[in-house]
Parts: sequence; C-alpha cells; structure tokens
Amino acid sequence: MIDHIGINCGDWPAAQVFYDRVLGVLGYTRQLDHGIAVGYGRDGHPSFWIADMSAGDASGPNREVHLAFQAADTTAVDAFYAAAIELGATSLHAPRRWPEYHPGYYGAFVRDLDGNNVEAVFHGAGA
Repeated sequence: MIDHIGINCGDWPAAQVFYDRVLGVLGYTRQLDHGIAVGYGRDGHPSFWIADMSAGDASGPNREVHLAFQAADTTAVDAFYAAAIELGATSLHAPRRWPEYHPGYYGAFVRDLDGNNVEAVFHGAGA
C-alpha cells in the first residue's frame, strides 16, 4: 500500500547526520541524494525521504507530509488523480512518467484537503 513517505526537516545538516546514523544501524542506507532531499532504503528503493524544510515553498511553520501509494498500473494512477481532483484536491503534477526518478516511474501528485502532498505511483511503466 505505502510506497514511500517524506518528512521535512528544519535543521538540514543535523537531520542528515541523525538519519544516516539511526537508519544505518537498522541496515538502511542512502539510495538517492538530490541535495535538498535524501531517500533511504534498501536495494535501490528509497522508501523514506527527508527534505530540507527551507528549500521550496514553505507554507507555515511546517511543510506538508509527502505520502505515496502504490498503484497497480498507469490506469490506476490516472484514476487516482481524476478522483482526487473531483473531490477537491489541488493538482500538483498531472499523471506522467518521471524518468528523473527512474525508468518506468509513472506518478501523479495532488495536494489533499489538508494540504499534504499525496501521490500515486506505478514503477513498471514502459517506455
């Protein structure tokens, strides 16, 4: 059900040291590092992300949580997006391929009714 989750951190350097260490003892390592966001996990799949709270558009004292749900295929991603928009969510990114994440990554992002960044993702989209 849950594909990955991301939180925002106020003290970016300290957060990296903290999560490198505490997740490291559990056997998780950095899988991707984008400078302002780091994804931790195993076997090439970052399932927990931390991000620099000062990067991007912060709305209030704490930025939204990012939560991504696994989808069975691209049609399910499209249906998630359509249903979310119909129910009053705000579009962040319409469904599309995201090759900058990895080949086959197909996702859609919405801001839910409470301001959280919610995504549906399918990892097996063909070229």
